[in-house]
Amino acid sequence: MKKIAYILSAAIIAALAVSCERFLDSESPSAFDASTVYSNYSLTEGTIFGITEAFCEVNSYRGRFLPWYGHNTDIEWYNTYKKGDGRSDISGYDCLPNNSQLNLSNGPFPLMYMGIERANLVIEGIREYGDVEKHADMAYLLGEALTLRAMIYYDLTKAWGDVPARFTSLTSDAIYAAKDSRDVIFKQILADLDEAIPYLPYPGQTAATSRTDRVNKVFAEGLYARIALAASGYAIRPDDGMVGTGDLGTIRLSSDPELSKEVLYPKALAYLKDAYGKASLEKDFEAYWYNQNNMNNLTAGPAYETLYVIPFGAGRGRWNFTYAIASEGASISNGVSRGGDAGPLPTVYFMYGSGDQRRDVTCVNYKWLKDNSLEPAGIGKWYFGKYRYEWMKAQPYTGGNDDGIKPVVMRYADILLMAAEIENELNGPAEAKKYLREVRARACGEDEADTYVNAVSLSKDVFFEAVAQERALEFCGEFLRKADLIRWNRLKTSLDLAKEEMLKLRDLQGNYANLGGDIAYALSDDGMSLNILFLSPGEKAPAGYELSAGYVTKYDDAKKTGFYKERIEGIYVADPEQHMFWPIFNDTMTNSQGYIKNDYGYDSL
Repeated sequence: MKKIAYILSAAIIAALAVSCERFLDSESPSAFDASTVYSNYSLTEGTIFGITEAFCEVNSYRGRFLPWYGHNTDIEWYNTYKKGDGRSDISGYDCLPNNSQLNLSNGPFPLMYMGIERANLVIEGIREYGDVEKHADMAYLLGEALTLRAMIYYDLTKAWGDVPARFTSLTSDAIYAAKDSRDVIFKQILADLDEAIPYLPYPGQTAATSRTDRVNKVFAEGLYARIALAASGYAIRPDDGMVGTGDLGTIRLSSDPELSKEVLYPKALAYLKDAYGKASLEKDFEAYWYNQNNMNNLTAGPAYETLYVIPFGAGRGRWNFTYAIASEGASISNGVSRGGDAGPLPTVYFMYGSGDQRRDVTCVNYKWLKDNSLEPAGIGKWYFGKYRYEWMKAQPYTGGNDDGIKPVVMRYADILLMAAEIENELNGPAEAKKYLREVRARACGEDEADTYVNAVSLSKDVFFEAVAQERALEFCGEFLRKADLIRWNRLKTSLDLAKEEMLKLRDLQGNYANLGGDIAYALSDDGMSLNILFLSPGEKAPAGYELSAGYVTKYDDAKKTGFYKERIEGIYVADPEQHMFWPIFNDTMTNSQGYIKNDYGYDSL
């Protein structure tokens, strides 16, 4: 504890040393000034922890950004729908500037900028005093600060589109700032990553990069590719020169030639190829997620899959509280109702092949009751099986809402699938298929992977559709899909197709006509899950299984089963194309002294 307190004190003092010096234009009287801090590795490392501490603030990543960004999509949705409820409004693309969950003076937008300000101070301090050319360890810290700032800015643009671009620490004459075009931000953070990547060792090469809560070269290379895909892709954008004027915007590509695919894709692919083989897919998909829940995901290296996690401490973060399988079990969640706020769409389970090991890990259709028994949850209520209280170390889980789960920001599977997508676009399937094959082979086996990948490698278009589908199957519940759909210009069309599929499932039509509407279910041998079989017409429950007759079709529009028409239609309430980004919230606009104004029609709401 003494060491932690010392490091945090160093971080605060360092921040004060630089910010007061700039803000007041006077020398800091402290002997522990910026030159002392940023010429010392341990003290500078403490300032890095000050950046990541911003993730942990109550309404930052911890309680507002991570629980709310990323659904609804064509594979993930909020599990409770109530028109006009602030939570449902966020997921349903009807999030207004006065939203009760996000219009906060200490909400995610200002707290993410707090992290950026801390990163700016660290970057400036290391550049001035760190002598990175002579000291590789200080170069690493500069690379880490640049990478963290790039990640926060990417998340800001993901949620809000155009935001203020602040790449220097605050001064007395630049306290307030208007929004800038996200293109300015994209170009800067891509350039920052170009600088950072040579400073960063590969996973497992140093003590810091052997941990997934510290950044490494492969994560930074993957982040470059992730940002390049967004920057060169589609999104709603104000007309050039009209950011922050109340412009409605149109869905289009950037008009900046520096952000075209022709410019960004070759560099992104080069980084991904360098990352290839520097980490690995772990063989057992379920074991991977068991370790994630069991706090055993902190090791990075060539044999591991996780590249970076949000570095929540043991008593921080509300991940399983939000996303785990719903539980009230006395020996699971200590009799407290937790989890289940969001889950896969009911149709996602049927997208997987029966031999795909990801299916039953990703899509769970049962819940824990107070008496520690399990029961089917109803066709409209599915849960992310990647997150489970029953997989956590302590049984039952007796902690509070903050469970200490460290959400995965990026894993090696994304390196492979981004490489497949970009290689295919540049050079076609022949060069790209090895990346897709690795992901498919882990999920379905070597033989199936060969057959499948060869079948989808007939053309660029066919192969792209296979990669888009694989991203859905691989990352469901990890909330990458919304950004994917936006950059592919498929958000509304995919949501409309998802609604159509759910209505077909309700009525056993289309792809679901082979279902009889009944399920059979039985407790697994270890007593920790239910085996659920969706029966064909006339098929009987096997021995040892209970029958739930009419399980799929046993719904009504009195809202008793979670699969009523209003909820299906509520996957979006407002136009998801017009409202793909959140508005800047009223509290932030008020505090901006008139500098910040909403676009996309939010200014009139």
